[in-house]
Amino acid sequence: MRLRRAIFAAASVLAIAAATPASAEGVSIDDIVNDHKSTGNVLTNGQDIRGQRYSTLDQINTGNVAALAPAWVFSFGGEKQRGQEAQPIVSDGVIYITGSYSRMWAIDAKTGDEIWQYDARLPEGILPCCDVVNRGAAIHGDKIYFGTLDAQLVALDKKTGKVAWRKKIDDFKAGFSYTAAPLIVPSKHGPLIVTGVSGGEFGIVGRVDARNVETGELVWSRPTIEGHVGTLNGKKSTMTGKKNETWPGDMWKWGGGATWMGGTFDPDTKSIFIGAGNPAPWNSHLRPGDNKWSCSRLAIDPDTGEIKWGFQTTPHDGWDYDGVNELVSFDADGQKLAATADRNGFFYVLDRTNGKFVRGFPFVDKISWASGLDKDGRPIYIKENYPGDPKKAKDGKKGKGVFVVPSFLGGKNQMPMAYSQQTGYFYVPSNEWGMDLWNEPVSYKKGAAYLGAGFTIKPIFKDHIGSLKAVDPISGKIVWEYKNKAPLWGGVLATAGGLVFTGTPEGFLKAFDAKTGKELWKFQTGSGIVAPPATWEQDGEQVIGVSGGWGGAVPLWGGEVAKTVKYLNSGGSFWLFKLPKKMAAN
Repeated sequence: MRLRRAIFAAASVLAIAAATPASAEGVSIDDIVNDHKSTGNVLTNGQDIRGQRYSTLDQINTGNVAALAPAWVFSFGGEKQRGQEAQPIVSDGVIYITGSYSRMWAIDAKTGDEIWQYDARLPEGILPCCDVVNRGAAIHGDKIYFGTLDAQLVALDKKTGKVAWRKKIDDFKAGFSYTAAPLIVPSKHGPLIVTGVSGGEFGIVGRVDARNVETGELVWSRPTIEGHVGTLNGKKSTMTGKKNETWPGDMWKWGGGATWMGGTFDPDTKSIFIGAGNPAPWNSHLRPGDNKWSCSRLAIDPDTGEIKWGFQTTPHDGWDYDGVNELVSFDADGQKLAATADRNGFFYVLDRTNGKFVRGFPFVDKISWASGLDKDGRPIYIKENYPGDPKKAKDGKKGKGVFVVPSFLGGKNQMPMAYSQQTGYFYVPSNEWGMDLWNEPVSYKKGAAYLGAGFTIKPIFKDHIGSLKAVDPISGKIVWEYKNKAPLWGGVLATAGGLVFTGTPEGFLKAFDAKTGKELWKFQTGSGIVAPPATWEQDGEQVIGVSGGWGGAVPLWGGEVAKTVKYLNSGGSFWLFKLPKKMAAN
């Protein structure tokens, strides 16, 4: 096992070793759309443009995973540790991985040697909400792309790490930032690179942008809050919704709905699926109405930027239940479906052709803000569990508080789930916690926090917070559950070897039997894992790769829960695992 420490400086690119030569054509849009059919590369964030995070590789399986061992580890180095939430992109024997503080590395997948490193030159005054994380890159042609905390999109030459182009997404001084992995999709304009925005807690307005992959020039833009107007080919296009239909007065102007998790693409319906976050401010008494299209999953036409359909999981959100979690396409019972596990604690199955509600059910325990979902998937609210209006308080400063489950960090947050084509189950990394929540007066000011609420997160069980669940999307049953003492914050990978992989804050990468949930293997990486694992084949061997490094929102926003995990150490590394050759040959 070799430790490779990166030496870095701001905006530096270091050419250290030669990589396996890339193909002359580079990565095509067909390669990206068919990523799930390729075992030698990982070209999308999700191992599949649909986001299933399922691999057909089965060399590592339930019978031999106990022998899985590290081949090498690469250190991200320096003092810039914090949370490492990125999934790797792998192409032609090169791993492209992003890290905290808007950095990227190209690593030789065979040896763990650094090829190059790029560090964004971040300005003073950036306003990231939930740690200095980055969730990954996108690849096309001869370029590798990622976004930065000061809300810029950067295209790098994938061989050298040199900047090909850089485009401003928006003004970081107003609260905009960018943390998601970009999405590359086909369109009549050619391949487009699709990005969202972060910053809902600062009153920014969410939107989805699509750019030319070669030049970075904007092709279309679609706001997620009604009343705002999109663009197409440099001109105004259509308004999102109808102004003031579900937003009062001028509240829509600073309405939130940040698209901070990125999206997936469904080749069958030719739709971009992306989620919009919480409405702003958190104080719901200032904005009566459904507040569309916050807390929603949206299907967007890649040719025009028009919204095909929207499904709102938490209309008139009063608990910060962002609707950003990934919408994953799958087929079952002869239907074209899509599923999402929402922050609000409910699991939803939709008809992905039209967005119609098929079924929904809780995937966490003790949900207290709603008693269930109606026939259209709309929550049946428990009105007394909305936090009170500060205007009705004697001092006008603090409304009546409530204790509500789940907490605003959600039944599921940024950590992506996986779908197994082998079992038909979704594997959902979830958390069981609640929060004390109250509203406060607030008004919008550019670049300032725009919450109007106070909160404290608390555990609801003594023995665990984290819970990895196998969910049957057809029956609505929880098939099995693995309980973890600390919150789960890392993504999941499912494979045809009958395995489910995920990491824990305690530092373990673990493998479970996909059918039964039995823990079959674990390895201590030295720092908490809050990133999704990936798998691919190189030189005839299946390998597993994952970033390690504790951080993210939990230690920053976790209240009483944060105190229970304060002993966990931050870090920054990338680990590659494979079977010993004798085992792999069996």
